[in-house]
Amino acid sequence: MKRILCFGDSNTWGYDFVGGGRFADEVRWPGVLQEKLGKEYRIIEEGLCGRTTVFEDPLMTGRNGAKYFEPMLCSHLPVDMCIMMLGTNDMKRMFSIGADEAALGAERLIMRFKEILIKENHKAIPFVLISPIHIFKAETGMYLYGFDANSEEESKKFAEAYGLVAERQKCLFVDAAKIAGPCVADGVHLDARGHKKLGEYLAEMIQKM
Repeated sequence: MKRILCFGDSNTWGYDFVGGGRFADEVRWPGVLQEKLGKEYRIIEEGLCGRTTVFEDPLMTGRNGAKYFEPMLCSHLPVDMCIMMLGTNDMKRMFSIGADEAALGAERLIMRFKEILIKENHKAIPFVLISPIHIFKAETGMYLYGFDANSEEESKKFAEAYGLVAERQKCLFVDAAKIAGPCVADGVHLDARGHKKLGEYLAEMIQKM
């Protein structure tokens, strides 16, 4: 059985802004991925609302992805692939950074990933880096709490910045913004249709590998 680890934020956890709470297992993109790949694969979900790449959120504890990454990865080894989509929360105005810094945060995690595999005597495995979807104003004309116009503009630069990281680190790269967008109700989170499209895209990519 092939084991695929999915590490991310609320768009991996499956936050449902309209319905409140969390999308059902089969609706979230990791669940769609599981259904499409079948019983020969086990999809391991490691999503958390508010998670950043490497930054400390003073209002939400435990959201620094870098601090959680090593114990999380080691608890799930062995795995056959890691998929990571992080960076949306890095765009919150409190951090005052841009897409380039979020990409560097993601690169730090990829480098740590490689170091951990060596330390644990684990074979080298594929790493899929996903640049997040774009951020927009919600249908109310307002940004979701914590985000602003700069968040929107910087999110449009995700693909270029993350693509360079993937090239440097020799990772597989996916631009989520070319596959799906946020729900109109909040302008940040995938809706059910977006989860389905992303999960199906990743399943097709993996099946072709």
